[in-house]
Amino acid sequence: MIEQDPEHRAASLSFRQLKLFESVGRLNSVRRASEECNLSQPAVTQALAKLELQIGAVLLERRASGSYLNELGEIFHRRVTRLFQQFEQALIVLGVPGGAETAPVIAKRISRSQARSLIAIVDSGSFAQAAQALELSQASLQRAARDLEGNLKKSIYYRTANGVMVTPAGVEFGRRIKLATQEIEWGVQEIEAARGSVASQISIGAMPFGGSVLLASVLDEYVQTHPKVDVRIVNGSASEMHKRLRDGEVDFVIGLVQETGDQDLVSEALARTPYAVVARRGHKLARRNEVTLADLLDYDWVVGTPGAHRRACFERLFEGGPGPHASIATCAVPVIRHLLLRSDRLTLMTSYELMQESELAPLRFASIEPAPAIGLTQRAGWLPTRLHQGFIDLLRRHTADATAPAPLRKAG
Repeated sequence: MIEQDPEHRAASLSFRQLKLFESVGRLNSVRRASEECNLSQPAVTQALAKLELQIGAVLLERRASGSYLNELGEIFHRRVTRLFQQFEQALIVLGVPGGAETAPVIAKRISRSQARSLIAIVDSGSFAQAAQALELSQASLQRAARDLEGNLKKSIYYRTANGVMVTPAGVEFGRRIKLATQEIEWGVQEIEAARGSVASQISIGAMPFGGSVLLASVLDEYVQTHPKVDVRIVNGSASEMHKRLRDGEVDFVIGLVQETGDQDLVSEALARTPYAVVARRGHKLARRNEVTLADLLDYDWVVGTPGAHRRACFERLFEGGPGPHASIATCAVPVIRHLLLRSDRLTLMTSYELMQESELAPLRFASIEPAPAIGLTQRAGWLPTRLHQGFIDLLRRHTADATAPAPLRKAG
């Protein structure tokens, strides 16, 4: 019986099967693929038939003139091609002997068990925990680790008093391999979406404040138009969300655009959303026609946590002099709202966040620069599925139609 979960079906496919499929799809010929991969034609045909059975879809159209990708085959072939391209790039970054020239050859030799073992060791932090997670003996896991090092012709493990560990270069290699293998799961999901069948999942990272607000504003519409999609939301600080994004734990991140300078992440600003000094309605300062910096010094503040965008903005606001008392630092919106409503405390909120607040109001204070932008962050070179793209397009439409300041598009 075919496992209906895309993740399990993707994991059941061997890299050997995928390489054969990539060759046949590129060459439009079982014979030429068998020659390229040094296998008999019957072996290639059998491997492809098993792959289609495991996926649960016909991917190739067999004709007298050759074997050609059908519509579903084109979808899956694009993902398989990206898998091996990312394998090769990971090998180049790792610094395997021969570099770019030998990377394609080495990529073909990496097996599913070798990749799975490395990923588990990196994720678990030890051989013992990885073996337990994979339900393997430590001897089997160590054998897969040695085989991988043999293929790479490069050491990625080292022995310590606490056991065998992965080198920093090996950890980065494992991260890249893990991201590459996600392409196959997404390929299976795209096939199912094209056929309108099995439910899929997308994982979204939401930063505090703007990220959660923007996400909440579009979720209802998205799940109504995509009822078979499970949306998994992960909340956290900007640094945590960026780490999860790099590790493939979330597909993209929504929130204030961060100026990181990192080459592996790409941000798109959807709308400018300037900060305002905010207090509860009825606050003494809310009745003033003009609020000065000196006025703000007289009140307690709730500020963002160190490293947060609004924390940096708060520090710039009072730069060069003594700042106000700020004993509470948090990025939890419900906590901030509760604190402001029960006191005369002040905080910084963006115009987009204030659209969702009925009991908090901006003070008449001078404009605060620079104005941040709310948007989304993705991995550089990431190829969204149709389900991902549908959500991203909805975000773009929503911010373009919102009554917030005029939209801005920027790649960072």
